[in-house]
Amino acid sequence: MISGDSIVALSSGRLPAGVAVIRISGPQTRFVVETIAGGMVKDRAAVLRRLRAPDGTVLDNGLVFFFPGPASFTGEDVAEFHVHGGRAVVARMLETITGFDGVRHAEPGEYTRRAFLNGKVDLVETEALADLVNAETEAQRRFALQNAEGAQSELYLGWRRRLIHARAMIEAEIDFADEDDVPGSVSNTVWSDVRAMIEEIDRHSAGFRAAEIIRDGFEVVILGAPNAGKSSLFNALARRDAAIVTDEPGTTRDLLEVVLDLQGLRVRLTDTAGLREAPGKVEAIGIEKARAKAHGADLLLLLQDVADPRDIGLLPAGAPSLRVGTKLDLLEDRAAIDAAGNYDLAISVKNGTGVETLLVEIGQRAAEAAGNAGDVLPSRLRHVELLNETNRHLRRATDGRTFGQELRAEELRLAADHLGRIVGAINVEDMLDVIFSQFCIGK
Repeated sequence: MISGDSIVALSSGRLPAGVAVIRISGPQTRFVVETIAGGMVKDRAAVLRRLRAPDGTVLDNGLVFFFPGPASFTGEDVAEFHVHGGRAVVARMLETITGFDGVRHAEPGEYTRRAFLNGKVDLVETEALADLVNAETEAQRRFALQNAEGAQSELYLGWRRRLIHARAMIEAEIDFADEDDVPGSVSNTVWSDVRAMIEEIDRHSAGFRAAEIIRDGFEVVILGAPNAGKSSLFNALARRDAAIVTDEPGTTRDLLEVVLDLQGLRVRLTDTAGLREAPGKVEAIGIEKARAKAHGADLLLLLQDVADPRDIGLLPAGAPSLRVGTKLDLLEDRAAIDAAGNYDLAISVKNGTGVETLLVEIGQRAAEAAGNAGDVLPSRLRHVELLNETNRHLRRATDGRTFGQELRAEELRLAADHLGRIVGAINVEDMLDVIFSQFCIGK
């Protein structure tokens, strides 16, 4: 695809900064570089130039890079100006570049969209680039980088190639059943491989929850009766005063959330209203929110004051949980030892007893839920939905009691098409705007 216009944007971070990177892509790129840099620069080399507007006004001194298409990120001619990162410098550079005919400001994700349309990346790699830009933890970075380098795409394309081959073999058996070089038993081998693929896709799809934990975070919810020490623990784990702590029951009325980085994984920690009977009207709303939040948690921290243990009623069935005894410092040594035996962990926020142990335990639980960082996992819900559709067609194809060979071959085609939609090989125009809208301007 050859674009009719060129796009420009600030592709580096927030200003002011030490250096700002301004990127331009499209057919006018070479002319813009020749004009502003006072002549063309060597391909793929950093060249220091005095940068001038068309009227000769000096804009800045900076580095210029030129990447001729199609061997560039977008597949078009691309240039970068590395200038001083002051707001006035960047604003004047952008004003000058957009003053050229056929050059405009880029929209969010437009560079990556052009790369996709020019065949430089597929749709899964595109989504992975968005994840890489937004990565906050080491696990997110590794996961996104693995997919950006094509591991996920290769898995889906490998399945698709197997289905195309299987369909070709079935159709050959249908069309050339009388030929000696088409063995009649070919369908047995084909359908055996298709059944194996169904199991492979099911196992892969089952990893989506682990991928969600890596991308969105491991959800930890703190529950307990009023004054069980929930907000104190919340502040201790957050390492700041994120929640108000008082002796008055019902102080926390709404959900409070902080994000932790534990063992390279994103962990979302939520403080909730104290659970008790007969609360006030406003407090009751907070309690209802707390119970609703607990239903979607990956781990519940069930807090109980060791000196004044109180029941908090029914909890979500089967939810992973840790029973944590709090305020251990209020008991004498012997009593503290006896009380600690009633819980998975016993802590004191006041003197720090057990808090680091709890953090380690949460990190280990998150790591177990996220699985092996090297596993290839479906990184989007749309992948899982299309994989499920793929398997629906494959199961229909393997049901020889219902369909003849022609219809079974058609089911293989439909399954392969759904795999193609994941990587963007088939009919994806309807989803492009949604996917690229998640990118920042300049990427």
